[in-house]
Amino acid sequence: MDLERKIELVKRKPAEEVITEEELRQLFQTNEHPKHYIGFEISGKVHLGSGLITAMKVKDLLEAGVKPTIFLADYHAWINNKLGGDLQKIRQVALGYFKAGFVSLGLEEPKVKYVLGSDLYDNDYWADVVRISKATSIKRMLRCSTIMGRTEQETVEAASLLYPAMQAADIFKQDLDIVHAGMDQRKAHILAREVAEKLGKKKPVALHVHLLAGLQQASRMGYDANEKLDKEISGKMSKSKPDSCIYVHDSEDEIKRKIGKAYCPEKVVEENPIIELCEYVIMRDGKKALKIERPAKFGGEVEFASVEELKKTYSEGKLHPMDLKGAVARELAALLKPSRDYFVKNPEFLKQVESAEITR
Repeated sequence: MDLERKIELVKRKPAEEVITEEELRQLFQTNEHPKHYIGFEISGKVHLGSGLITAMKVKDLLEAGVKPTIFLADYHAWINNKLGGDLQKIRQVALGYFKAGFVSLGLEEPKVKYVLGSDLYDNDYWADVVRISKATSIKRMLRCSTIMGRTEQETVEAASLLYPAMQAADIFKQDLDIVHAGMDQRKAHILAREVAEKLGKKKPVALHVHLLAGLQQASRMGYDANEKLDKEISGKMSKSKPDSCIYVHDSEDEIKRKIGKAYCPEKVVEENPIIELCEYVIMRDGKKALKIERPAKFGGEVEFASVEELKKTYSEGKLHPMDLKGAVARELAALLKPSRDYFVKNPEFLKQVESAEITR
């Protein structure tokens, strides 16, 4: 595969930025199979934003020759009090349900490597945590604490200050070439890149992907350039709000119900989660047309070959929200069928996470 095609695959939606593209180019010129990772706290059910978006991008990276790792961040989940802060439960769900969620989306071993964070943690790792902490101010660590999904003011446990340093140490311990996450993890990757230069470590290329909006209206719609990231976090798809997200194993009826209730104002394209699902999931590569099925008296069937065409028609009021929602629900149900089928055959995984969520 030629160099430009590899770069195109890495930058393909839902990617939003690569830091830096020139470094990515140099990496592919010198390394045919760069090492990659994306890390996850273990905090409950896998949804479109955490699961499907990740699977799509990891498959792009696989095609580009990258060696991917999914990092099951058990200590990070423990620090962030996920699943009640029960480390044993976190590890069980990590290696059971959570891993199964990604396998159900086509990310099977051995093409994808799965690593439990605490399996890496030796004396050298903890020494790096100290080195990173010594190279970083407390103020910087507090600013980075927003990667935990909390504001600086919500960071009350001292362990939270370890979190960014551990995330950087995870990267160095695995000798990674490409680090991958949602835009909400950008601060941690910038920290790792800056500290790498100070400590003589390998500086990774950072790949950041779009955060899918929740299906409900974002809690804060106004923002300026400096506040943009905070706004995206407040309105992102989240398992803590079940009707704001679609789980990868949701039934067709449940998908239709959630999409039917979703925020989708008529003629409004910006901040519209249904339009966003078209742009970043269903029609992300510009090759998939979206078919709208509706009675002849309402315009009959129509196909949109591009997101731009869809947005224009919708903004002009020539496509009703319920007609768009019907098409999106149908396409998502089809995309998630392999995952639904997997969990029907392996119901013990779903029971495991549901039990962990109830008892936390």
